Amino acid sequence: MDIRNVAIIAHVDHGKTTLVDQMLRDAGVLRRGEQDVERIMDSNDLERERGITILSKNTAVSYGGTRINIVDTPGHADFGGEVERILQMVDGVLLLVDAFEGCMPQTRFVLRKSLELNKIPILVVNKVDRPGARPAEVVDQALELFIELGASADQLDFPVVYASARDNMSGLSPDTMENNMVALFDTIVSAIPAPNFQPDEPLQILFSSIDYDDYVGRIGVGRIERGTAKKGMPVVICGGEENRKVETKITRLYRYEGLKRVEVDEAPCGDIICVAGMEFLNVGETVCDPNCIEPLPFVHIDEPTVSMMFMLNDSPFAGREGKYVTGRNLRDRLFNEVKTNISMRVEETDTTDSFRVSGRGELHLSILIETMRRQGYEFAVSRPKVIFHKDKDGNITEPIEELTIDVPVDYVGAVMEKLGQRKAELQDMTNQGDNSVRLQFLVPARGLMGYRSELLTDTRGNGVMSHIFHDYEPYKGPIEERKTGSLVAHETGDTSSYGLFNTQDRGKLFIGSGIPVYEGQIVGENARAGDIVVNVCKKKHVTNMRASGSDDALRLTPPVVLSLEQCLEFIADDELVEVTPKSIRMRKRYLNKDTRMKNAKQIDTQNP
Repeated sequence: MDIRNVAIIAHVDHGKTTLVDQMLRDAGVLRRGEQDVERIMDSNDLERERGITILSKNTAVSYGGTRINIVDTPGHADFGGEVERILQMVDGVLLLVDAFEGCMPQTRFVLRKSLELNKIPILVVNKVDRPGARPAEVVDQALELFIELGASADQLDFPVVYASARDNMSGLSPDTMENNMVALFDTIVSAIPAPNFQPDEPLQILFSSIDYDDYVGRIGVGRIERGTAKKGMPVVICGGEENRKVETKITRLYRYEGLKRVEVDEAPCGDIICVAGMEFLNVGETVCDPNCIEPLPFVHIDEPTVSMMFMLNDSPFAGREGKYVTGRNLRDRLFNEVKTNISMRVEETDTTDSFRVSGRGELHLSILIETMRRQGYEFAVSRPKVIFHKDKDGNITEPIEELTIDVPVDYVGAVMEKLGQRKAELQDMTNQGDNSVRLQFLVPARGLMGYRSELLTDTRGNGVMSHIFHDYEPYKGPIEERKTGSLVAHETGDTSSYGLFNTQDRGKLFIGSGIPVYEGQIVGENARAGDIVVNVCKKKHVTNMRASGSDDALRLTPPVVLSLEQCLEFIADDELVEVTPKSIRMRKRYLNKDTRMKNAKQIDTQNP
């Protein structure tokens, strides 16, 4: 069988998933009810809500007698670990670049990884119908990037396909495009090499991702490097981080047909397959013929840069809304996560109810938190912190991010002023035309925490930022923390209009009237530095005295409702976010005011 294995890689929001949709439609593999569904590959609820791809997805189409396995990869930098391991399964990549935005930070990251693994690239310039599109400039920009990243002569001779994935158009020139994906399919078949077939050799499969099915359990997804996989055949799991050897057998074998997994009795060398029945299979492990045990080396995954504490929820409202509320539940869920999420780390601490979880960024960790709360877990998390390292001379180093911001000219000054306070260094400033400027900075990762909401405020929602890990560099010095304090509830009870009315002059409120709160819960942001304890549950005393106008309705300012990411950005070191399936609350680590004051004095004594 003629096979092509290809991954679609790009910066976030450059149109990868939409392109896959059109390829599936053009190949005729979608049922009638799926024809009008947008981003059909983003099956996860969180992916559809946020408009981003979080987990890689596999599909396959037939084109002119050739089977094309397609992998849709995430574009956000925090999910780079997904991209790195998926590249192991393919022979070529479609590098998708927006015809207006051009090459972005994640474009550089995914291209560098694919070039290092000697994958054959095809450049797809997407969104050529977008106003202000500059396809010729983008191709030149991409060529410069290839040269800068040390591409080989074969890789530099990449074919170019122009497309508008949204309108189902493609062509070899931006001026002569047709209403189909034929140009793209033809280029894949001609430019991407077929896998190196060794059908008569002993079986060897490298598993690059793990899926899960309620009926058959864990499902390994990988490519057959040599040999032929057959249902029921005995195999040995070997290699991986633990370098173990476990005897098992292939109980069920699947291959992709469009959006579905189809069970088969055998699969040929070079094909991307799914295997069920191996309950203890982990990402990066190899399945071999028992008579020829040769594990394959697995790609190095970049280390996490941000960590936070996950802990048992001990608030007065603990256990009211969650299904899984114990320390054992939390531990099992976190350690199960790292079996499939290989760019995440979980460490135990001195207590059995607290765990340090490290990931590639705030979004990486917040997606885990949101997924867990939707699964019924209840827990608390601390403020995210960057992971510091020490170089060979013993000096402290910290992660530096490459930050790109597109912003209207009028707001450039405000952006540069704020980022200057966060130790950012301007690397480049480019006029994009259409009254837009692209700013590129190198900034400490800790300087970016909490900045996204500030950018939206400073630019009235017009600023667009993206960032990617650059390198570890010497510590840049202290960065000023949040300038405002918190409004903290004085007692447990239900909020009242009277109590909120007397509090709202102090700052922004996060909750409305009639909401249950507890002592130590954060109910708002103090307009000034320092925390204030407020009584938002206070009720007006009832008397037989009446005064003119006193019975008029109290005018409350609508509360500001923060998302999970905004809560993580807002909290200080002595505060936590309480996460339940129904609620997201912010609280002080120590709920009692006297306990907080004693703890603060102890810290002052230890750090004179």
